[in-house]
Amino acid sequence: MTTGGIGRPADDAGAGRTAFQGAPGAFSHEACIELRPWDEPVPFETFAEAIDAVKTGACDCALIPVENSTIGVVEPAATLVAQSGLPVVAEVWRKIQIALMANPGAELADLKTVHSHPVALRQCTGKISALGLQIVEAFDTAGAAREVADLGDRTRAALAPVAAAEVYGLSILRNDVQDSDTNRTRFVLLAREPG
Repeated sequence: MTTGGIGRPADDAGAGRTAFQGAPGAFSHEACIELRPWDEPVPFETFAEAIDAVKTGACDCALIPVENSTIGVVEPAATLVAQSGLPVVAEVWRKIQIALMANPGAELADLKTVHSHPVALRQCTGKISALGLQIVEAFDTAGAAREVADLGDRTRAALAPVAAAEVYGLSILRNDVQDSDTNRTRFVLLAREPG
């Protein structure tokens, strides 16, 4: 995992706003907090909305995942980054550890479905299959955790970062459910051309 920030502002520069795709507690949100702690992380539902926020000036930059060591290119994010016309001003690989979480009191034997972003689900196909769970795609990992918490159904679980369990009051049933112990994602930082 990378320590320190990327694209640290000059000493006289103030904090800015970093766009990310997902809900609070998502992997991209964690990356914003770790890599740009001086900025306010701003959530957007889609990669396109996060990138557009930089183009319109609503945010100073966007932190977008474009590649994963387990599944390869992250789409549609990578294509949107390439088509955005915005420069990549920094990039970093981060270790991704995915937790299986459910409502308090739920046990593995209770589970029937698992909710998450398609990219996260693909990083855990072997373990999901071994658990015999039906996949339900969501717009985001943390958004899936929020939905599972809101539904209150003990047969539903989410795949998300550990932080999402804390944010949405879920219990972690299993840590490290990604299929690869070396699972990492490359994030790029987009910013408008200075001027």
